[in-house]
Amino acid sequence: MKLIIVESPTKAKTIESFLKGGFKVVSSYGHVRDLPKSKLGIDVEKNFEPHYIVPVKSKKRVGELKKSAQKADQIILATDEDREGEAIAFHLTQVLTPEKKKISKSSPSKTPPRSAEKQESQISRFERIVFHEITPEAIERAIQNPREIDLNLVNAQQARRILDRLVGYGLSPFLWKKVAKRLSAGRVQSVALRLVVEREREIKNFKPEEYWLIDVVFNTEKNKKLETSLIKIDEETIGVGSIKNKKESDKTVDDLKKADFKILRITKKEIRRNSFPPFTTSTLQQTAFARLRFSSKQTMRIAQSLYEKGLITYMRTDSVNLSQQSLVGAQQWLKSNLGEKYALPSYRRFKNKSKNAQEAHEAIRPTLPDFSPKNLGGQARPEHQKLENAQEEKLYELIWRRFIASQMPPAIFDSTAVDINGKGKKEYLLRASGTVLKFDGFLKIWPSKFEEKEIPPIKESEKITLEEVIPSQHFTEPPARYNDASLIKKLEELGIGRPSTYSPIISVIQERNYVIRNEQKRFEPTEIGEKVNDVLVEHFPKVVDVQFTAQMEEELDEIAQGKLKWQKVIGEFYVPFEKNLKEKYKTVEHQAPMTETTDEKCEKCGKPMVFRYSRFGKFLGCSGFPECRNIKPLTDQNAHKNSSQKSFGKCPKCGQGEIVRRRTKKGRFFYGCSKYPDCDYASWTKPIATDNS
Repeated sequence: MKLIIVESPTKAKTIESFLKGGFKVVSSYGHVRDLPKSKLGIDVEKNFEPHYIVPVKSKKRVGELKKSAQKADQIILATDEDREGEAIAFHLTQVLTPEKKKISKSSPSKTPPRSAEKQESQISRFERIVFHEITPEAIERAIQNPREIDLNLVNAQQARRILDRLVGYGLSPFLWKKVAKRLSAGRVQSVALRLVVEREREIKNFKPEEYWLIDVVFNTEKNKKLETSLIKIDEETIGVGSIKNKKESDKTVDDLKKADFKILRITKKEIRRNSFPPFTTSTLQQTAFARLRFSSKQTMRIAQSLYEKGLITYMRTDSVNLSQQSLVGAQQWLKSNLGEKYALPSYRRFKNKSKNAQEAHEAIRPTLPDFSPKNLGGQARPEHQKLENAQEEKLYELIWRRFIASQMPPAIFDSTAVDINGKGKKEYLLRASGTVLKFDGFLKIWPSKFEEKEIPPIKESEKITLEEVIPSQHFTEPPARYNDASLIKKLEELGIGRPSTYSPIISVIQERNYVIRNEQKRFEPTEIGEKVNDVLVEHFPKVVDVQFTAQMEEELDEIAQGKLKWQKVIGEFYVPFEKNLKEKYKTVEHQAPMTETTDEKCEKCGKPMVFRYSRFGKFLGCSGFPECRNIKPLTDQNAHKNSSQKSFGKCPKCGQGEIVRRRTKKGRFFYGCSKYPDCDYASWTKPIATDNS
């Protein structure tokens, strides 16, 4: 019997359905070894040697895997083809190898070796197979072409894990001692937090500037309206700040009303708009948020399910490559369903933008183009591949449409621009622009918003008459807060994180209550998030430095490529980090708690109560801390009376408390009575405050 081990039971079920007798497919349920939670688990003095353990939650599963392995003639490790998957495969070799065979190359000791560096001689009895999609053909091809475990990938994963552990276990106790209990800090997550905090401060410090734009409406000889915009004054292009106020606008409007106008030129051209590349992890998360309002965590959870069912290729990738087989399938589907004009004469291939993208990997695409979404008449799927809910259907359709559209011809537009010269006290250039869709091309499958605007029939020799001059006041706007899509895009642009880490980064800063997602699904830092960020920026600037973090990502990539030794990378980071940490313990004073005074007195010592902040939000504490440790939850009416929280009116249930906005521990907003727990009124819906409510 041949034993195939994968990470998840769904993946195991799908693969087993493809194989004939002689195979047994089981799941490890993720990682089987990890660093211990209760201690550092890294011997810094022994070249950062990690000490791995089997977590309690995995012990039963490991025992079952050992029993299956004893009955197997061959063990095939079929975990995902990325660093995490390679690490899981490696650790499986360690837990499934009998103790007497676990002998380190560097030591005759019977103690099991701890790190990947020492294990090359121990994993030869296992076969490693990889595939980018779970289909019968891909699995068969992988079984026929096994390879050894790639220790470079294992070491890259190990290096990231050790770096994150050293930073987390170093900085978190520092924050406990100098700021507040239960705080924590992470390596990459702290940089993401910094981006959110800095954006929030940009918004708060932003001062809007007034500016004016001017539109002019003309009549043609056939009495058709021609709408134009003023784009130049005396050869200077109109932009924000060109016309600063109403006085300047009125002056320009008066001159335009007296000016002489004539058509300068009419320009007609054909515009081609090409389709987008198929999805990478980053672009999938961005587009799923923009079109479906899925969070990055939600997108990856659904994509994982689709992959394990064999419906899409592997969902953690930065490659836009497509296999020849998939290109043929897409073209066949297009010709059969939409006709020749919607199929390209030759396959369209895309160039990877990421310098670290692996050419052997593929973009995220459907495994079979014929499995089109059900509303497009797709084939009936096998039982194990059925979509379970509307979310799976929506994400699958998004992936399917993006892939098919990538192999379709461009959309073609007819564009017309009419330039008009005006001469008054100054010289003006006005332009009317129109765009009309001529051929929809890929837009037939990948609908996008665009506004068609027709220009009335007109000739350069025509005379036009002024009908109306329309000034409009505008104000510059602050940058928008980050959402899932824009934060992932920014992280990718800065070189921070990789396909497997974008979603966890965003999840962690929310779970720690450093950042909350507001009603508009945009990220706002919490008070404690800003405090933690400020401490890290001031005292550990390198840890939260964008360029340094991006450089570390590149070095991890080089470890994966076998160009760098993982111990060297960690050592160069840790030695100065540890030195600085020790120094800061001595020199940094305990940070004054973030407080707001109230007029409530402590019932234990009589001193004023103040608002304090923890990772879970606001609470009342005695200003006499640490001598008096009295604290109270922020639940009574006095909390509202002393705070700056906006009232949404009287509580409809008790009539005494105020309706105020609160946050759950997970950061979601709700609206509740300020007299809780005496009144338990709560609602997810934002109430409308009225004078009498």
